[in-house]
Amino acid sequence: QVQLVESGGGLVQAGGSLRLSCAASGRTFSSNAMGWFRQAPGKEREFVAAISWNGISTYYADSVKGRFTISRDNAKNTVYLQMNSLKTEDTAVYYCAADTIPFHSVKTGTHEYAYWGQGTQVTVSS
Repeated sequence: QVQLVESGGGLVQAGGSLRLSCAASGRTFSSNAMGWFRQAPGKEREFVAAISWNGISTYYADSVKGRFTISRDNAKNTVYLQMNSLKTEDTAVYYCAADTIPFHSVKTGTHEYAYWGQGTQVTVSS
């Protein structure tokens, strides 16, 4: 059974940092692009960041560019999201997702990812 499990969420003050992890099990995603999305209450799920299978290409939403960094460790089947200079508007449930097409370019649409984690809550207080 394929599982993506996020961790690292929590409560942090504005300006602080958090590092999210997403550990995959059940299959390897070392040949697949991975992404992070988030969903705030009453809003649609939105793209945050994505990384290519080899980690060479990354892509960010404008709202997080320069503050968030996505990375991966294929040996550990894990993808990370380092979040710095957090703002109250970053408050959301954060989800990791995995593409299923090998060596695919990074994608930003939710429909382009087949596997999803259960999400981890990030709350940024003012």
